[in-house]
This record gives sequence, C-alpha cells and structure tokens, in this order.
Amino acid sequence: MARSTADTGGHPWRERARPLRLERRIEFDGYEPLREYLDQVAALSEATQIFPNLSFGRTYVNLTLFAEEGAEQVGEALHAFARQADALLDTAEGS
Repeated sequence: MARSTADTGGHPWRERARPLRLERRIEFDGYEPLREYLDQVAALSEATQIFPNLSFGRTYVNLTLFAEEGAEQVGEALHAFARQADALLDTAEGS
C-alpha cells in the first residue's frame, strides 16, 4: 500500500527549472506495492504516450516529467499525467 503524501514527508509534485520539469518522490511500504504502482504507471504511459523518467529503489520511486525542449512552461498534458499518476495511488490505497 502506498503511503500518503503527508506520510512521505510531503513529497508533492514540484516544478523545477533547468531543465524545466515536474518531479515527485513516492514512498511505499514494500517492494510489491511499488511494483504494482510501476505497472500501473507503465499502462498509463502507453495510454497517454507520456513516458516519465523513473528511478526507484526497494520502497520508493522518483518520477520526472520533462517539458518539451524550448518550452517556457510545463504543458497541461504533463500536469494531467501527474494528476492521473496520483489517482493511481488513491486506487492502490483503496484496495
């Protein structure tokens, strides 16, 4: 089961510059819930054709969504993906 944002020390999506991107760290109680979440994110990526950079360990994942090169702001498609990725956590926590 994924921990809530409050339980992870408050790791919301953050917009960063150089390069322009959205990023978030999510912590899990173990490897199995992490693996399930990664599978769900993979399916979301296939559906949206948005593929975040992922780095993960046994109990966490860092997701990074890079803006298009030359963009002055993070586009709505990336913000929508971030919201959908967060909704996957709500689904996982409810099961």
